[in-house]
Amino acid sequence: MDVEIEEISSQNTEKLKNNKEAITKDNSHTVAGSTSGSLASGNNNSSNSDLTFHEDQNDGGDGMDDCDDDVSNYDDDDDDYMYYDNDDDDECDYLSMQAQFDNVDLPAGVEASVSWLNQPAHSTKALPQISSSSHLAGAETLNPTVHTLASSSFTQGSASSSSLVSGGSNSRGKEEQTEDELLEKYQNFKHFDVVEDFSDHHYSNLGFQGQQPPKAWSKKVQDEWKILENDLPDTIYVRVYEARMDLLRAVIIGPQGTPYHDGLFVFDVLFPQTYPDVPPMVYYYSGGLRLNPNLYDCGKVCLSLLNTWTGKGNERWLPKSSTMLQVLVSIQALILNAKPFFNEPGYEASYPGPEGERRSKAYNEDVFVLSLKTMTYTLRRPPKHFEDLVIGHFRCHAADILSACKAYIEGAPVGSVVKGIVQGASATEERSSTIFRESVSRMLNGLISLFTKNGAKDCDQFRA
Repeated sequence: MDVEIEEISSQNTEKLKNNKEAITKDNSHTVAGSTSGSLASGNNNSSNSDLTFHEDQNDGGDGMDDCDDDVSNYDDDDDDYMYYDNDDDDECDYLSMQAQFDNVDLPAGVEASVSWLNQPAHSTKALPQISSSSHLAGAETLNPTVHTLASSSFTQGSASSSSLVSGGSNSRGKEEQTEDELLEKYQNFKHFDVVEDFSDHHYSNLGFQGQQPPKAWSKKVQDEWKILENDLPDTIYVRVYEARMDLLRAVIIGPQGTPYHDGLFVFDVLFPQTYPDVPPMVYYYSGGLRLNPNLYDCGKVCLSLLNTWTGKGNERWLPKSSTMLQVLVSIQALILNAKPFFNEPGYEASYPGPEGERRSKAYNEDVFVLSLKTMTYTLRRPPKHFEDLVIGHFRCHAADILSACKAYIEGAPVGSVVKGIVQGASATEERSSTIFRESVSRMLNGLISLFTKNGAKDCDQFRA
């Protein structure tokens, strides 16, 4: 992949059943984009990592601002919130983990990066061909130990385990009925829908804010809605807002075969007032975790389709033909890919052959640990309007996630496990690193407790 990327600018952060027409039409739905990123660290599973990373080399910023470094300066004192010494006390494990989320204390001036983290939960196709080139700005540290998670910039709700929905009740019949209802909600969860409440949206204080949008702008956004409603892949979900057509929220499922498999990744989008002359603004809910060179812990999304780096032809945003669907599919395919290490510009050339593969494998191990942590806070505090999706997803996929963890602990390479079965891994392939296996092993019982609280069945079979 010829990867070049840049950074998105904004005041705070700027940030595949895609139909065949979206693949084949030159000027309508062709997915285009470029990814890039500055790898913040190499294999931080290892205490003697020899990976070196450079600062952002984007000299042509075009007004793009760097991420505010303060956003990622979280206290590392409590970075082992998923690790437990007493494996016999599951409830204490769970409560210990919960406390890490419920008692977040940010220093003054630090911008909150997860606006829905502290909000109590409400009960309520084929990959296209993609052209790529990218660059990434800034050098952040990809650390397998989590930073203290950011609190909400909106009104903080009281955190409690009520955000996890289990099927328990006073009678077996009621329990089965509740589980059937939850499953039905998950199975019937629409890929695209129009909702009302936008209060926790990252861009709620930007855009039109009650002003009447121009008719031409409204028509363009309505056209985008139609494309999304008809052509979204099975692994991307979108909610738009009736009272704020300029806002959109998307949840993307991490693709199989990558270190992001089975994870849920949340993005907020703003259609600017000059859209489509300029691309949409996109913000990633990182929870303070840097798990991809193109997804900053401050929320920036680096993609050439967003005009955050120079690109050629339809790699850049084209006002007359580019679409929001392209942006979402490009994030999934280009950013959440099998070898994100090589999203860093120049790394394919600098680290060819076995050395590059070794570094890429080590990076994937770090990414998977961070992806597991992302799963925990997404499940603890589902984004508004996606509660049924999050609860159902982790109920139905808990066994897949846990079986993958077990396989990785036994040495399988990250991304090689699909539905509990190791795919295409050679018997002579080098095992995963010892520190990575130990890290996942330490997290395993905590994940089991969390998934069980959420109502997943038979998770105890995976206990270490």
